[in-house]
Amino acid sequence: MVEKIKAAETAEISVEEKLKALFELQKVDTEIDKIKILRGELPLEVQDLEDIIAGLQTRSKNQDDELKNLDVLVANKKADIVNSNNAIKRYKEQQNNVRNNREFDSLNKEIEFQTLEIELSEKRIKEFTAQVKLKKESIEQSQALLNERNTDLNGKKKDLEDIINDTKKDEEALVQRFKDIESMIEPRLINAYKRIRSNARNGLAVVTVERDACGGCFAKIPPQRQLDIKSRKKIIVCEYCGRILVDNEFEVNITGLSKAIADKVIEKEEKTKARSKKS
Repeated sequence: MVEKIKAAETAEISVEEKLKALFELQKVDTEIDKIKILRGELPLEVQDLEDIIAGLQTRSKNQDDELKNLDVLVANKKADIVNSNNAIKRYKEQQNNVRNNREFDSLNKEIEFQTLEIELSEKRIKEFTAQVKLKKESIEQSQALLNERNTDLNGKKKDLEDIINDTKKDEEALVQRFKDIESMIEPRLINAYKRIRSNARNGLAVVTVERDACGGCFAKIPPQRQLDIKSRKKIIVCEYCGRILVDNEFEVNITGLSKAIADKVIEKEEKTKARSKKS
């Protein structure tokens, strides 16, 4: 039921009014595009920096975990040395109580084995200690890089925030204006407008005829077609680029359109209120 009412309301608008509304939509979108251009690459740069920082934080965490593992390995090897020294002391004490050379030689081999274990543990400790030193240097470099990227990110965010704050009111007003105009046009036309605009490199879906050519692709437009465009009795698109064409007099007449659209929005709201009271 709501869709039928909306369709009936949009049907009341003439083709000329639809063309004017579409042209006004284009002007609003162009102004919004200018705001986005003002922001430039900042949003993408902020996103890239956030991704880089996330990667550096993950890398830093992995390095911290590796450093902890190395510390554990060093501690384990030191414990092995203590155990080996205790074993050697115990075997030497046992040698004092042996009954034959066979037992003495056996204990002596155990002492030699534990001595080799101590030497191997000391070697491993040196290797792990060297790795710890390198890992700490790597962590310091990563932390310095992370701090640098965080500083860059804060600067970019501040610049972006300043631009957004400076343009926020204008953008909100433009978005609201777009919605007001959009509500007066049937969804089929709006969808066509958005589709054409998304495919256009410069974001222009509605263009004027300038010097007998399309204002979008600059293809020549035949005189008869120009007359049809000036008559404003049907929506005509460029045969080459598919953009909606309007005559260049819209540039002059468009100044009063915002008020006309506003009046139609008010009229629509009054109709809605009246229907609500009846129901």
